[in-house]
Amino acid sequence: MAEGDTILRAARRIEAALGGDPLAVSAPNPRGRAAGVERLDGRALERAEARGKHLLLHCDELVLHSHLGISGAWHIYPRGARWRKPSGAAWAILRGERAEAVEFGGPTLRVLAAGALPHDPVLSRLGPDILATDFDPERLAASLSKAPERAVGDALLDQRLVAGIGNIFKSEACFAARTDPWQPLGEIDPERLVAVVEAAHDLMSASVERGRPETAVYKRAGRPCPRCASPIRSRGQGDANRITYWCPVCQSAATG
Repeated sequence: MAEGDTILRAARRIEAALGGDPLAVSAPNPRGRAAGVERLDGRALERAEARGKHLLLHCDELVLHSHLGISGAWHIYPRGARWRKPSGAAWAILRGERAEAVEFGGPTLRVLAAGALPHDPVLSRLGPDILATDFDPERLAASLSKAPERAVGDALLDQRLVAGIGNIFKSEACFAARTDPWQPLGEIDPERLVAVVEAAHDLMSASVERGRPETAVYKRAGRPCPRCASPIRSRGQGDANRITYWCPVCQSAATG
């Protein structure tokens, strides 16, 4: 699933490619037509915004909202370049003067009135953004602390508590902060929780600027921990049973 770093990187690329341009908008796939994306035709892209895992393209008084989920993607091409996917699979095509942004798949694609954003039932419930320009680790840690009975690894995926973190950076941040992802939030020292949040922010910010690095624990079950060489473990966590990866030795609550 696309995490906040992927969405912020896409927002920057789309704004750089299309910002200020009047858009020629089309929807080859019926899903895009049903979403009403053609209402944006002729409007200029004012800005592209990332809110956690959500991308918002502001075009005058309308906003195109997408969430990519596991299978969705935004592609940016020079205008007229050959695409990597068939044109019929495109849910939305936004053509500017020099480039075009193409959206393929994902669970959410819709057009909203800009004035409706503050009260939107999806967007208004998002927690503080891990990659916000006004990032405040204490504020994010306090938001997580609202669920003291939940394990830290599970809570990090709750977009109502903190927006933008997905399964990769959940595991990587806990490892970087030497924190047991199975420890209940109510049992974690506040300074350690701040360290987890800061680790997630730093890792994801680096990914935005330089691309995803090699992971330390994610999808490395059974391989040696890069710190202590103990075998990395993995197990489903939370109601969604998302797989968590961790080192049982150097991330132990008893030794942390």
